[in-house]
Amino acid sequence: MSFSKEQIQRYSRQLILPEIGVKGQERLQRSSVLIVGAGGLGSPAALYLTAAGIGKLGIIDRETVVLTNLHRQILYGTEDIGRPKSHAAKQRLAALNPETEVVAIQESLSADTVLNRLRGYDLVLDGSDNVATRYLVNDACVLLCLPLIYGGVVRLQGQVMVVRPRHSACFRCIFPEPPPVEGALTCQDAGVLGAAAGIVGSLMAHEALKLLVGIGEPLTDRLLVFDGLTSRWREVPLRRDPACAVCGESPSIRQPIAIDEGPCVEAQQEGA
Repeated sequence: MSFSKEQIQRYSRQLILPEIGVKGQERLQRSSVLIVGAGGLGSPAALYLTAAGIGKLGIIDRETVVLTNLHRQILYGTEDIGRPKSHAAKQRLAALNPETEVVAIQESLSADTVLNRLRGYDLVLDGSDNVATRYLVNDACVLLCLPLIYGGVVRLQGQVMVVRPRHSACFRCIFPEPPPVEGALTCQDAGVLGAAAGIVGSLMAHEALKLLVGIGEPLTDRLLVFDGLTSRWREVPLRRDPACAVCGESPSIRQPIAIDEGPCVEAQQEGA
């Protein structure tokens, strides 16, 4: 693969990195990533992945842009209010880097559709805002052996982990069952600082680029937790559960299953 003069200029600051170089940039241009949820986490992740020059980016989201999104969902502007998020995101990303193919998917994932939607991508980022989707995406990624980057944010706290199916702990290993609906923090009630979402979403993109290029140490078997009040990070060691229902030695989940969605929850902090 050869680069045009414009491409060399666009990616010059990446190309000179010894960890990236020409071969790494070629890998990015051949790669495909699906982002589930184009909100506070998906927005910065999508911008950085597109700017880095990945070949294909899928954006799946069921919602339209509303005014309360704009303090943290930096893909959108005031003029996008009322537009489908995936379509507005595609337009914004095309303006940033027309070389990346952006696929807009304006729908909800379901147990019936999730495998087909994820199949064909190299990597999945889960920035969804509800528990049902988190479990659905995790289980589908394990079944398809697709690397998954999970991120969550609520108030001024966030967390990130990387799942390499069959090799590291998955989301269900850490949270075997969904939390009870009663007492769960909701997006509307708990609140979230926009910059905290930006930090977590950017880290998700960073981990994705490392995996796609094949450099560094992935954030597997570790939950990285950010405390925005103190600006401190801490690591929670994780371990794959041999009894996990989806990635364990005798899995009981062999097809995606739907769970009750419950309230909109930005992140699960249990065990963190």
